[in-house]
Amino acid sequence: MTATTLLFVPPAADQPWRWWRMRDDVLDEGEGMPPAEADANLPVVAVAPADAVTLHWAALPARSAAQAAAAARIVVSDATATPADLHVAVGAAREGADGEERAIAVVSPERMAAWLAEMNARGIDPVAMLPAPLLLPTPEEGWLRGDVAGQAVVRGRSAGFADEARLTELILGDAEPVALARDEVLRAAADAAATWPLDLRQGPFARRTRRAIDWATVRRLGLLVAAILLATLAIDLVRIARYSLEADTLEAHADAVARQGLPRGAGEGDAARMLGERLSRLRGPGSGFSRTAAAIYQIVQAVPDSEVTALDFQPTGALRVSLSVAGEGQANSVKTQLERAGFTVTSGVFQQSGGRLTGDLTVAP
Repeated sequence: MTATTLLFVPPAADQPWRWWRMRDDVLDEGEGMPPAEADANLPVVAVAPADAVTLHWAALPARSAAQAAAAARIVVSDATATPADLHVAVGAAREGADGEERAIAVVSPERMAAWLAEMNARGIDPVAMLPAPLLLPTPEEGWLRGDVAGQAVVRGRSAGFADEARLTELILGDAEPVALARDEVLRAAADAAATWPLDLRQGPFARRTRRAIDWATVRRLGLLVAAILLATLAIDLVRIARYSLEADTLEAHADAVARQGLPRGAGEGDAARMLGERLSRLRGPGSGFSRTAAAIYQIVQAVPDSEVTALDFQPTGALRVSLSVAGEGQANSVKTQLERAGFTVTSGVFQQSGGRLTGDLTVAP
């Protein structure tokens, strides 16, 4: 006998809850909620009263749980006025004469919610909920009657209901059910509690269980993540080493090119620095001769009737420009535009000669 606690939901609100605790062929029973058990792993299976659950049997082809529930709802829709407002649960397949025969249970969702809420309030979360008629064994033929925690239940091969005088007579007719002894009921109930022929906790009432942490998988994932990180680090290190080698190659090439611009006998040292010093000496201080002269010629060409007659580049970086202009307006225009270009312009004395005005301008950075 499987170690299980059966908790029987009372058929009426004014009736007490009952429980059976079965372990090692020993039965403990009582009213109310079962006492706390030292073995926390001992499962509690709730049993719904027979008069609250309507049972049907139908041949349903093998399919997923959701598809089987949808097919079962279609089957019971002809026998129920409002099938959409009821909770429909489907049992395990049973090989029958008409193929894979399954038990179908129909119960009010409000009653299911109320039963589970009351049990949860008392600290009990049943692993399953079975209809009371399914605790009796399945007869090969005819009918069986048994007492299930104070409620008389009738079970046929494809039927199960509470034993009520007029209802039983209407269904059984002249057939006489076989009364089961208490020991037979207990053995059948223990088997049903272990196999769950039909669990009402399906769909919205399914039991939510916490998944145990698979530490072996966690360790494997940790090793995989570490391997990925090491591989990424190795790739970065290889890329850094490659960039460093390429940078050294480019630096050596640039040094060789820079030395081509140095005079012979320049000696060892930083080729880029020595080339910059030579370039500074060649172009002169300040902005250098080339840039200063180019700016002056560009401005003078833009002023009509003006021309440069001489240039004198000074060691200080200043460039003395001799101008020949048509008049004072052209001289002032050249000076103003040079100042706007960022130069400091010092004007010398301009003299009139041969119908033109000549003089010097000193242009400094």
